Amino acid sequence: MQEIYQQQKTSEINKGEQRAIGDFGMTASATKESSEIGARILRDGGNAVDAIVAMQFALSVTEPFNTGLGASGFLLVYNQEAGTTRVINGHSKAPRNMSPDMCLDEKGDLIPFPKRTLNANFIGIPGILKAMKKAITTYGTIPMEQLIEPAIQLADQGIKVNWLWEKALEMYGDRVGKTARSLFYPNGIPLVKGEIVKNKELAYALKVIQERGIDAFYHGEIGEAVIKLIHEAKGCMTIEDLRNYEAEIQKPIVGDYRDFQLATPSPPNGAGVSLLQLLKILEEVKIEQYDKNSWEKHFLLAEAMRIVFSDKLTYMGDPDFFNIPVDGLLHPEYIAERVKLIHFDRMNQGVDFGNPWKYEENENSFHQELQGGETTHFTAVDRWGNIAACTSSLEHYFGSGIMVPGYGFLLNNDLTDFYPTEESLNDLQANKYPVSTKCPTIIFHKGKPIMTLGSPGGPTIVASVAQVIINVLDYKMDLKAAIELPRIYNSTAPKVLCDDRLSGKVKDKLKSLGFEILNTDIAIGNVQAVLLNHEKNMMYGAADSSRPGAAIGVWKESF
Repeated sequence: MQEIYQQQKTSEINKGEQRAIGDFGMTASATKESSEIGARILRDGGNAVDAIVAMQFALSVTEPFNTGLGASGFLLVYNQEAGTTRVINGHSKAPRNMSPDMCLDEKGDLIPFPKRTLNANFIGIPGILKAMKKAITTYGTIPMEQLIEPAIQLADQGIKVNWLWEKALEMYGDRVGKTARSLFYPNGIPLVKGEIVKNKELAYALKVIQERGIDAFYHGEIGEAVIKLIHEAKGCMTIEDLRNYEAEIQKPIVGDYRDFQLATPSPPNGAGVSLLQLLKILEEVKIEQYDKNSWEKHFLLAEAMRIVFSDKLTYMGDPDFFNIPVDGLLHPEYIAERVKLIHFDRMNQGVDFGNPWKYEENENSFHQELQGGETTHFTAVDRWGNIAACTSSLEHYFGSGIMVPGYGFLLNNDLTDFYPTEESLNDLQANKYPVSTKCPTIIFHKGKPIMTLGSPGGPTIVASVAQVIINVLDYKMDLKAAIELPRIYNSTAPKVLCDDRLSGKVKDKLKSLGFEILNTDIAIGNVQAVLLNHEKNMMYGAADSSRPGAAIGVWKESF
């Protein structure tokens, strides 16, 4: 670990707001306002969970096209005193009246995916507010009404539009529904960087929650407005769906990578298992022996991703509906078996799902043969060593595009994560969680947490998180530099999505080995991370430059 700590470029702290150090707390998020509010909570004596809740409400104002009151999410909490790590599952769930035929049009044909993303039937029961309530009730020290106040001030007084708002509207503005246009297109003209935007309706909604609690959303006037709107749009969610929703506290899945241990959400979150499986494959092939910019490193990443995501598509689902072979997928013998699919001479055309069931202690006979959005992540660490890391989402930019009139927030379209046929464990059913790719992660060394990170990016999240992990742990890179190193993403197809900044020689070599290269100037993920040095009682924070975020350090000497 000393080698990693020695690489942290503390001399560059003043070069921007996206890296920071501190000894009394740290926050990192995709907006400066959110990070500053979280840091203020830490300075005022709040803990990491208090800060993360205040940051979620702030992001509802400053990043409303990616998260908000109608979002879902997973919150990972490390409690230093108890020595425990828990997941608060605030993931969206299908309403009780949801049925597979809602994927079909009046002719019985499958509704095209783009149309499903704007269809009210694919709005999941929002869980983020219940997750925040569960977090504060279980771990918090500051009343919820105090944590909401900074967000109310932001919404009431207005914030300066940053470049991400402008870019989101330029690329995805066609997803914005009629009600939302009044916020994002004042006088019919899209907001641009530098303008001041006030969301008085969201401020009102936040004040209602401040005065009456989270129940105002699930049992009161806000929930009634949500259901009225959904019914008008011919959606199936009912007020009973809202009233019956509960955020669950769950144990994370924990796995090893070299001499580190990682904690991350378990199914119905498919990302955690996939991350651990991907890292185990990279450990087996000793990826650290190749240069961080080499074609060999990127070839191994591309092939390992194909292997892992083939398994994910086959075996991930809601564990309340199916048994998931988690132990089998991470079994050393299964990992060794999967590694044999990687050959340096060429991309393996035969990569497909494997059979992890034979490595389960209680083998399950269920086995199916299948043909092989946008979000935000934020984190806080407090003076006592508690950690909170949250990934929350509307699923796609602007979610369903449907904004609740009078309350100023968008509704998610999380149920588009279901596979629209019965040939998948992730098929659409009532009261079921769709498989999520959110991946808040805490890394431990010798029993102590030494790093936390996460990313938005839908299916690319696992790839982003894994690459930053190996950049820090294997290549001993500075945290900010590790986040900024160009990333790639590959699913089960031969098409590899590559950051434009990736070396042309690497891309040419991958192409010669059978891959199709898709260049993108759109960021692959947006990693927010904190590295902890326990010997020096120092925290290093970094935000990804692909969004206008910030890392804010809190210092004891400032008190």
